[in-house]
Amino acid sequence: MPMQPEMKRYTRRLITMMTLYAVALVGANMGFRHAHPTGVLAYLVAVLPALPIIGVFVVIGRLLVEMRDEYVRMLLVRQSLVATGFALSITTAWGFLESFGLAPHVPGYYAAVIWFAGFGVGGGFNAVQEWRARA
Repeated sequence: MPMQPEMKRYTRRLITMMTLYAVALVGANMGFRHAHPTGVLAYLVAVLPALPIIGVFVVIGRLLVEMRDEYVRMLLVRQSLVATGFALSITTAWGFLESFGLAPHVPGYYAAVIWFAGFGVGGGFNAVQEWRARA
């Protein structure tokens, strides 16, 4: 079965964002290791790797808007909701553990990492639901 045009665009955009992320992350690390930026430049360089990750969220949102198949769109929405609930639940619980001195501090950017893990959990949830519907 050929890939739908919106999925081709999504894949191309996702590869672009992840390539930009790798370049920005390596560049920011090298910049801080060798050039030691200060002031506003330091803030700009430090936030640079976050921009492609934000772009990935935009890419997923665009896929939801462009998706012509209502059923596939519903699966993506459900997968995103599972990811969001997963990430919010873990970060909220960890935040309380941290505030009571029972867990170490974790950098905030791990919220995106947890969301992407939850996106995988949501995909698994969709697969199980599909399997049950066919059985």
